[in-house]
Amino acid sequence: MPGEDREQKPPRDRRKLDEIFGEVLPETTSDEREPERPARDEDAWYRENRPPHHGG
Repeated sequence: MPGEDREQKPPRDRRKLDEIFGEVLPETTSDEREPERPARDEDAWYRENRPPHHGG
């Protein structure tokens, strides 16, 4: 079975396979990390990326 072979891989090899196939889990969960603070107000991105024809 495909799952059996994966479980027998050394941790380093398994991590490399996970990186390639997109199954890497973070080392810490979101509740263990400090909350991210926005660097600036939330509307700044919209103002910076506003198309020229929208004036303003």
